[in-house]
Amino acid sequence: MNITVLALDSVFDTGLSAVLDAFTTANELAPMLEAPQPAFNVTLAAIRPTVRSAQGMQLPVVPLASAPAPDLLILPAIGHKMPVPLEAALASAEVAEAGAVLRDMAGQGVRIAAACIGTFVLAESGLLDGEEATTTWWLTPMFRQRYPLVRLDAQRMVVASGQFITAGAALSHLDMSLALIRQASPELAAMVARYLVVDSRPAQSAYVISDHLAHADPLVAGFDRWVRQHLAEGFQLEAAAAALATSKRTLARRLQEVLGKTPVNYVQDLRIERAVHLLKTSDQNVDRIAEQVGYRDGVTLRTLLRRKLGKGLRDIRVTARSA
Repeated sequence: MNITVLALDSVFDTGLSAVLDAFTTANELAPMLEAPQPAFNVTLAAIRPTVRSAQGMQLPVVPLASAPAPDLLILPAIGHKMPVPLEAALASAEVAEAGAVLRDMAGQGVRIAAACIGTFVLAESGLLDGEEATTTWWLTPMFRQRYPLVRLDAQRMVVASGQFITAGAALSHLDMSLALIRQASPELAAMVARYLVVDSRPAQSAYVISDHLAHADPLVAGFDRWVRQHLAEGFQLEAAAAALATSKRTLARRLQEVLGKTPVNYVQDLRIERAVHLLKTSDQNVDRIAEQVGYRDGVTLRTLLRRKLGKGLRDIRVTARSA
């Protein structure tokens, strides 16, 4: 398989290294399998003659036109983590040129994968319109507002849709690479994960800081504060809207526009976030914790934790104690 890793200026160092190291490790381990896999032929290419990483290191890139025709193109993140510098980067000539390259590659049937901020560059090309995708969790409000035609599912770590694969926050570069290796050989992907000491992480929801997302909009931030103050009580949208001097419809619409969630779903996320904190920092039983986050009993809480995080109570507490 020919793989082109397209490095744009200020590429995120850790993300790029994670991708290159994952496929290099796969090539090194493949001969150990009973049925050895063909090698991954990885080429680090660029649109510009020279590329420096976000940390200022010059990369050994080859011109994109000189790279072997790829079966897969991987777009690592660029190193702009906050909205204002990211907006400036997305307006650059290089990103526009990258968009043209991506559209051309997609037209030739090349599969395209992007992780973290790289998903913004891919979305900027228009190729994700109508497709399912994920992105880095702290920029989901910006992504949702900038690319309304993309069917965003920011809870998931890796999303495959048609010929495109997207991955979530920074170290999801590794999750994405393992998913791509898994398509060639599940056994090889499992071996690479063991060598790199990577656990399965199907969701990035466990890492989300909810109030960080809420700060993207004043009304949503106010709703976040109000809910946290009344977390142990039964939730009533009417009471929240009245406290914020707005209507239920306006509040629900704003939450959907900014976070892609209903008020009830957001309250649920805050309850789970608080319950996980209590499970990790106290010895209280699940029923007592459930009461403090607004549930009548621990059965509902157990079910939600398993469904939302893919973990049970024992997993959460064991992980916390071994950290």
